[in-house]
Amino acid sequence: MRRDERGQSMVETALLLPIFLLILIGILDFGRVTYSYAHLHMAAEESVRLGGLGEKDPAISTFARKYVHLGDPAKLQVEITPKDTLRHSGDYVTVKLSYPFQFYTPFISKLFPSKFAIASDSTIRVE
Repeated sequence: MRRDERGQSMVETALLLPIFLLILIGILDFGRVTYSYAHLHMAAEESVRLGGLGEKDPAISTFARKYVHLGDPAKLQVEITPKDTLRHSGDYVTVKLSYPFQFYTPFISKLFPSKFAIASDSTIRVE
């Protein structure tokens, strides 16, 4: 005797589809975090290079804001130490960049604080 199995695949799909979608969105979020960190790290390296060549802090900040393409450039936080008035040849200058990140995955966004930020820094010697 054979049972009617016409709705079996639809029920299995309905049960597994949300799990597959969460995994897919989680993979996309992980890729976005990885890309954002790599981009921010490269921006920090390029920005600190200007400081090593003797540029002033406003020029470094402007360059960093133009270089970073993660969304709103106004949200990018640029911290340069020491200030340009205190830097001399042979000293080290550090540029720290920080950008807020918003997750797409619903459960991951609940695990991290609302202001999850990706940060990177780079240091170079002033010529």
